[in-house]
Amino acid sequence: MALDRPLRSVLYIPGSKPRALDKARGLPVDAIIFDLEDAVSLEEKESARATLAEALAQGGYGTRLKIVRINGFDTAWGRDDAQAAKDMGADAILLPKVSAPADLDALAEITGDIPLWAMMETPLGMINAPAIAAHPKLQCMVMGTNDLAKELQTRFRPDRLPLQSGLGLCLLAAKAHGCAIVDGVYNAFKDDAGLQVECEQGRDMGFDGKTLIHPAQVEITNAAFSPSEAEIDLARRQIAAFEEVEASGQGVAVVDGRIVENLHIVTAREMLAKAEAIAEMAKG
Repeated sequence: MALDRPLRSVLYIPGSKPRALDKARGLPVDAIIFDLEDAVSLEEKESARATLAEALAQGGYGTRLKIVRINGFDTAWGRDDAQAAKDMGADAILLPKVSAPADLDALAEITGDIPLWAMMETPLGMINAPAIAAHPKLQCMVMGTNDLAKELQTRFRPDRLPLQSGLGLCLLAAKAHGCAIVDGVYNAFKDDAGLQVECEQGRDMGFDGKTLIHPAQVEITNAAFSPSEAEIDLARRQIAAFEEVEASGQGVAVVDGRIVENLHIVTAREMLAKAEAIAEMAKG
Protein backbone atom coordinates (compact mmCIF):
# COMPACT_ATOMS: atom_id res chain seq x y z
CA MET A 1 0.00 0.00 0.00
CA ALA A 2 1.95 2.99 -1.30
CA LEU A 3 2.00 6.38 0.42
CA ASP A 4 2.57 9.19 -2.07
CA ARG A 5 3.41 12.15 0.17
CA PRO A 6 6.37 13.47 2.21
CA LEU A 7 7.13 11.88 5.56
CA ARG A 8 10.15 13.91 6.61
CA SER A 9 9.22 14.42 10.26
CA VAL A 10 7.07 11.97 12.23
CA LEU A 11 6.58 13.17 15.81
CA TYR A 12 5.51 11.02 18.75
CA ILE A 13 2.88 12.68 20.95
CA PRO A 14 1.50 11.08 24.17
CA GLY A 15 -2.16 10.24 23.69
CA SER A 16 -2.81 10.95 27.36
CA LYS A 17 -1.66 14.58 27.46
CA PRO A 18 -4.30 17.14 26.29
CA ARG A 19 -1.77 19.98 26.31
CA ALA A 20 0.67 18.10 24.05
CA LEU A 21 -2.18 17.02 21.77
CA ASP A 22 -3.23 20.64 21.39
CA LYS A 23 0.30 21.93 20.80
CA ALA A 24 0.81 19.38 18.02
CA ARG A 25 -1.83 21.14 15.93
CA GLY A 26 0.61 23.97 15.29
CA LEU A 27 3.84 22.06 14.67
CA PRO A 28 5.28 21.91 11.12
CA VAL A 29 5.53 18.11 11.03
CA ASP A 30 4.48 15.82 8.20
CA ALA A 31 2.94 13.20 10.47
CA ILE A 32 2.05 12.64 14.12
CA ILE A 33 2.13 9.32 15.93
CA PHE A 34 -0.42 9.64 18.71
CA ASP A 35 1.01 7.19 21.21
CA LEU A 36 -0.99 4.89 23.46
CA GLU A 37 2.02 2.66 24.13
CA ASP A 38 5.42 3.71 25.52
CA ALA A 39 4.52 7.36 26.20
CA VAL A 40 1.52 6.48 28.37
CA SER A 41 1.82 5.28 31.98
CA LEU A 42 0.12 2.09 33.11
CA GLU A 43 -2.37 4.08 35.17
CA GLU A 44 -3.45 6.12 32.13
CA LYS A 45 -3.64 3.34 29.53
CA GLU A 46 -7.43 3.15 29.45
CA SER A 47 -8.25 6.82 29.99
CA ALA A 48 -5.79 7.79 27.23
CA ARG A 49 -8.10 6.27 24.62
CA ALA A 50 -10.88 8.71 25.48
CA THR A 51 -8.47 11.66 25.71
CA LEU A 52 -7.05 10.91 22.28
CA ALA A 53 -10.43 10.21 20.71
CA GLU A 54 -11.67 13.61 21.90
CA ALA A 55 -8.62 15.42 20.48
CA LEU A 56 -8.92 13.73 17.09
CA ALA A 57 -12.65 14.44 16.99
CA GLN A 58 -11.90 18.13 17.54
CA GLY A 59 -9.59 18.06 14.52
CA GLY A 60 -7.31 20.94 13.62
CA TYR A 61 -4.34 18.82 12.54
CA GLY A 62 -4.46 20.07 8.96
CA THR A 63 -2.47 18.13 6.37
CA ARG A 64 -0.52 16.17 8.99
CA LEU A 65 -0.96 12.41 8.78
CA LYS A 66 -2.57 11.09 11.96
CA ILE A 67 -1.29 7.70 13.14
CA VAL A 68 -2.37 5.99 16.36
CA ARG A 69 0.16 3.67 17.97
CA ILE A 70 -1.61 1.05 20.03
CA ASN A 71 -0.24 -1.37 22.60
CA GLY A 72 0.74 -4.82 21.39
CA PHE A 73 -1.71 -7.69 21.39
CA ASP A 74 0.46 -9.43 23.96
CA THR A 75 -0.65 -6.82 26.52
CA ALA A 76 -3.92 -6.31 28.36
CA TRP A 77 -4.71 -3.16 26.34
CA GLY A 78 -3.84 -4.01 22.73
CA ARG A 79 -7.14 -5.34 21.42
CA ASP A 80 -9.21 -2.67 23.14
CA ASP A 81 -6.80 -0.04 21.79
CA ALA A 82 -7.29 -1.39 18.28
CA GLN A 83 -11.07 -1.35 18.60
CA ALA A 84 -11.00 2.23 19.90
CA ALA A 85 -8.48 3.41 17.29
CA LYS A 86 -10.65 2.04 14.50
CA ASP A 87 -13.24 4.72 15.25
CA MET A 88 -10.88 7.67 15.84
CA GLY A 89 -10.63 8.76 12.21
CA ALA A 90 -6.87 8.18 12.08
CA ASP A 91 -5.06 7.84 8.76
CA ALA A 92 -3.26 4.69 9.95
CA ILE A 93 -2.76 2.47 12.98
CA LEU A 94 0.73 1.57 14.16
CA LEU A 95 1.42 -1.81 15.76
CA PRO A 96 4.51 -2.22 17.98
CA LYS A 97 7.01 -5.08 17.78
CA VAL A 98 5.83 -6.57 14.51
CA SER A 99 7.77 -9.79 14.01
CA ALA A 100 5.72 -11.53 11.31
CA PRO A 101 2.86 -10.81 8.86
CA ALA A 102 0.50 -12.68 11.17
CA ASP A 103 0.80 -9.80 13.66
CA LEU A 104 -0.63 -7.45 11.04
CA ASP A 105 -3.30 -9.98 10.09
CA ALA A 106 -4.52 -10.02 13.68
CA LEU A 107 -4.75 -6.23 13.76
CA ALA A 108 -6.47 -6.03 10.38
CA GLU A 109 -9.19 -8.39 11.61
CA ILE A 110 -10.23 -5.60 13.97
CA THR A 111 -9.36 -2.45 12.01
CA GLY A 112 -10.58 -3.51 8.56
CA ASP A 113 -9.43 -1.34 5.66
CA ILE A 114 -7.52 1.25 7.69
CA PRO A 115 -3.86 1.37 6.53
CA LEU A 116 -1.37 -0.20 8.92
CA TRP A 117 2.09 0.87 10.03
CA ALA A 118 4.57 -1.54 11.61
CA MET A 119 7.15 -0.89 14.31
CA MET A 120 10.28 -2.79 13.25
CA GLU A 121 12.14 -3.34 16.50
CA THR A 122 12.83 -7.05 17.04
CA PRO A 123 15.47 -9.39 15.59
CA LEU A 124 12.71 -11.62 14.22
CA GLY A 125 11.15 -8.56 12.59
CA MET A 126 14.43 -7.85 10.81
CA ILE A 127 14.62 -11.42 9.53
CA ASN A 128 10.99 -11.36 8.37
CA ALA A 129 11.11 -7.81 6.97
CA PRO A 130 10.40 -8.84 3.33
CA ALA A 131 7.26 -10.76 4.28
CA ILE A 132 6.08 -7.94 6.56
CA ALA A 133 6.66 -5.31 3.87
CA ALA A 134 4.62 -7.39 1.42
CA HIS A 135 1.51 -7.29 3.63
CA PRO A 136 -1.33 -5.78 1.55
CA LYS A 137 -2.43 -3.33 4.25
CA LEU A 138 1.04 -2.15 5.26
CA GLN A 139 1.73 1.48 4.37
CA CYS A 140 4.87 2.28 6.34
CA MET A 141 7.64 0.69 8.41
CA VAL A 142 8.87 2.57 11.47
CA MET A 143 12.30 1.68 12.83
CA GLY A 144 12.24 1.17 16.59
CA THR A 145 15.97 1.56 17.07
CA ASN A 146 15.89 1.82 20.88
CA ASP A 147 14.14 -1.50 21.31
CA LEU A 148 16.21 -3.10 18.56
CA ALA A 149 19.44 -1.99 20.25
CA LYS A 150 18.15 -3.43 23.54
CA GLU A 151 17.30 -6.77 21.92
CA LEU A 152 20.67 -6.93 20.16
CA GLN A 153 22.53 -5.89 23.32
CA THR A 154 24.51 -3.30 21.39
CA ARG A 155 26.33 -0.22 22.62
CA PHE A 156 25.62 3.27 21.36
CA ARG A 157 27.84 4.45 18.52
CA PRO A 158 27.33 7.68 16.57
CA ASP A 159 27.73 5.73 13.31
CA ARG A 160 25.06 3.19 14.40
CA LEU A 161 27.22 0.39 13.04
CA PRO A 162 25.61 -2.29 15.26
CA LEU A 163 22.18 -1.43 13.79
CA GLN A 164 23.18 -1.29 10.14
CA SER A 165 22.17 -4.87 9.33
CA GLY A 166 18.66 -4.35 10.66
CA LEU A 167 18.27 -0.92 9.10
CA GLY A 168 19.46 -2.24 5.76
CA LEU A 169 17.20 -5.30 5.78
CA CYS A 170 14.13 -3.17 6.46
CA LEU A 171 15.12 -0.59 3.85
CA LEU A 172 15.54 -3.27 1.20
CA ALA A 173 12.20 -4.81 2.11
CA ALA A 174 10.34 -1.49 2.08
CA LYS A 175 11.80 -0.41 -1.25
CA ALA A 176 11.14 -3.83 -2.80
CA HIS A 177 7.47 -3.71 -1.88
CA GLY A 178 6.78 0.01 -2.32
CA CYS A 179 5.96 0.96 1.25
CA ALA A 180 7.31 3.99 3.09
CA ILE A 181 9.96 3.67 5.80
CA VAL A 182 11.05 6.13 8.49
CA ASP A 183 14.15 6.04 10.65
CA GLY A 184 14.25 5.65 14.43
CA VAL A 185 14.43 8.42 17.02
CA TYR A 186 17.48 10.36 18.15
CA ASN A 187 17.33 10.36 21.94
CA ALA A 188 19.51 13.38 22.76
CA PHE A 189 16.94 16.01 21.81
CA LYS A 190 19.22 18.91 22.80
CA ASP A 191 22.11 17.68 20.63
CA ASP A 192 21.45 19.46 17.33
CA ALA A 193 24.79 18.47 15.81
CA GLY A 194 24.26 14.79 16.56
CA LEU A 195 20.72 14.93 15.21
CA GLN A 196 21.98 16.54 12.01
CA VAL A 197 24.52 13.76 11.47
CA GLU A 198 21.97 11.01 12.07
CA CYS A 199 19.37 12.68 9.82
CA GLU A 200 21.90 12.93 7.01
CA GLN A 201 22.91 9.30 7.49
CA GLY A 202 19.29 8.14 7.35
CA ARG A 203 18.52 10.32 4.34
CA ASP A 204 21.54 9.09 2.44
CA MET A 205 20.62 5.48 3.23
CA GLY A 206 17.20 6.00 1.67
CA PHE A 207 14.80 6.59 4.56
CA ASP A 208 11.79 8.78 3.77
CA GLY A 209 12.08 10.63 7.06
CA LYS A 210 12.69 10.26 10.77
CA THR A 211 10.66 9.73 13.91
CA LEU A 212 11.10 12.40 16.58
CA ILE A 213 10.61 12.60 20.33
CA HIS A 214 10.63 16.39 20.75
CA PRO A 215 9.36 19.42 18.76
CA ALA A 216 12.85 20.95 18.98
CA GLN A 217 14.01 18.31 16.48
CA VAL A 218 11.53 19.21 13.74
CA GLU A 219 13.37 22.03 11.95
CA ILE A 220 16.63 20.14 11.47
CA THR A 221 14.83 16.98 10.36
CA ASN A 222 12.57 18.73 7.87
CA ALA A 223 15.55 20.47 6.31
CA ALA A 224 17.62 17.29 6.08
CA PHE A 225 14.89 15.32 4.32
CA SER A 226 13.86 18.13 1.97
CA PRO A 227 15.49 18.67 -1.43
CA SER A 228 18.00 21.53 -1.18
CA GLU A 229 17.94 24.50 -3.54
CA ALA A 230 21.11 23.15 -5.18
CA GLU A 231 19.51 19.74 -5.71
CA ILE A 232 16.37 21.30 -7.17
CA ASP A 233 18.45 23.45 -9.52
CA LEU A 234 20.47 20.44 -10.68
CA ALA A 235 17.31 18.40 -11.25
CA ARG A 236 15.82 21.11 -13.43
CA ARG A 237 18.99 21.46 -15.47
CA GLN A 238 19.25 17.70 -15.93
CA ILE A 239 15.69 17.48 -17.20
CA ALA A 240 16.18 20.44 -19.56
CA ALA A 241 19.41 19.01 -20.99
CA PHE A 242 17.94 15.54 -21.44
CA GLU A 243 14.79 16.82 -23.12
CA GLU A 244 16.85 19.04 -25.45
CA VAL A 245 19.00 16.11 -26.61
CA GLU A 246 15.94 13.87 -26.89
CA ALA A 247 14.16 16.41 -29.07
CA SER A 248 17.13 16.85 -31.40
CA GLY A 249 17.90 13.15 -31.55
CA GLN A 250 21.61 13.88 -31.38
CA GLY A 251 24.36 13.51 -28.81
CA VAL A 252 24.32 12.68 -25.13
CA ALA A 253 23.02 14.95 -22.37
CA VAL A 254 25.78 16.25 -20.11
CA VAL A 255 25.35 18.47 -17.02
CA ASP A 256 28.28 19.66 -14.90
CA GLY A 257 30.57 17.23 -16.69
CA ARG A 258 28.40 14.19 -15.97
CA ILE A 259 26.36 12.15 -18.42
CA VAL A 260 22.61 12.33 -17.76
CA GLU A 261 20.67 9.15 -18.46
CA ASN A 262 17.01 8.25 -18.14
CA LEU A 263 17.45 6.92 -14.60
CA HIS A 264 18.75 10.33 -13.52
CA ILE A 265 15.68 11.97 -15.01
CA VAL A 266 13.36 9.67 -13.08
CA THR A 267 15.14 10.66 -9.86
CA ALA A 268 15.11 14.35 -10.83
CA ARG A 269 11.38 14.35 -11.50
CA GLU A 270 10.68 12.53 -8.22
CA MET A 271 12.72 15.16 -6.38
CA LEU A 272 10.84 18.05 -7.98
CA ALA A 273 7.52 16.37 -7.19
CA LYS A 274 8.58 16.00 -3.55
CA ALA A 275 9.60 19.68 -3.39
CA GLU A 276 6.21 20.68 -4.83
CA ALA A 277 4.36 18.46 -2.35
CA ILE A 278 6.31 19.99 0.56
CA ALA A 279 5.43 23.48 -0.67
CA GLU A 280 1.75 22.56 -0.92
CA MET A 281 1.72 21.09 2.58
CA ALA A 282 3.29 24.25 3.95
CA LYS A 283 0.32 26.25 2.65
CA GLY A 284 -2.07 24.11 4.66
